[in-house]
Amino acid sequence: QVQLVESGGGLVQAGGSLRLSCAASGIIFSIHAMGWYRQAPGKQRELVATITRGGTTNYADSVKGRFTISRDNAKDTVYLQMNSLKPEDTAVYYCNAGLLPGKWLYSWGQGTQVTVSS
Repeated sequence: QVQLVESGGGLVQAGGSLRLSCAASGIIFSIHAMGWYRQAPGKQRELVATITRGGTTNYADSVKGRFTISRDNAKDTVYLQMNSLKPEDTAVYYCNAGLLPGKWLYSWGQGTQVTVSS
C-alpha cells in the first residue's frame, strides 16, 4: 500500500522558515519524481516545486529563490525548505510521486497546514 505522509507544517510569522517533509512507503522511491503542491482556501491546488529522480528541480515563479526542494533516497523522503515566508504562502501542502514530474500516480494525502501570519 502506497503512503505519502506530509509533516512539518505550522504557524509562522512572515519572514520565517519551515521545512516540510514527505515520507514515502510502498514505492521504489528512488525511481520516482516527487512534487509539492499547495491549496489555499477557495483556490485550486497549484504546483510549488518538483524534483526528478536525477535531482533536477523546478519551481513555481511565486516561490523561486525562497523555497528549495530536495530528496533523500536513503530515507525515502522529499523535503521542502521554505524561507522568507509570506502570508500568501498559507495553504495545505501536499506531495505526490510519479515516474515523470506532473504525471502523478497516487492519491493525495492529508497534507500539512502552513499558516503564515502578517
